[in-house]
Amino acid sequence: MDISSTFAARGYAATRIATEPEVAGESLTSVASDFAQTLQDREVEAVDALASQPDPLSLVQALAETQLAVETAVTMRDRVVEAYQEILRMPV
Repeated sequence: MDISSTFAARGYAATRIATEPEVAGESLTSVASDFAQTLQDREVEAVDALASQPDPLSLVQALAETQLAVETAVTMRDRVVEAYQEILRMPV
């Protein structure tokens, strides 16, 4: 038996599936669900602050957290699009 084929087989088995990428140990689906949950929570806080006696601090904090979450999502989307465009430019 060829030793290099054994190493190759182990290396192949150790690689993760390309359709299940991970971001810092988390799957993209959990990142997306965390993003959606953050937006929902902050929306509820903002509506509550506007409906009742407004607490300016909680309203500003909710808006800042929402802005940060949206900016992070947009940055991730831009990097994915850039990577896809780079792949398309590769010679076949």
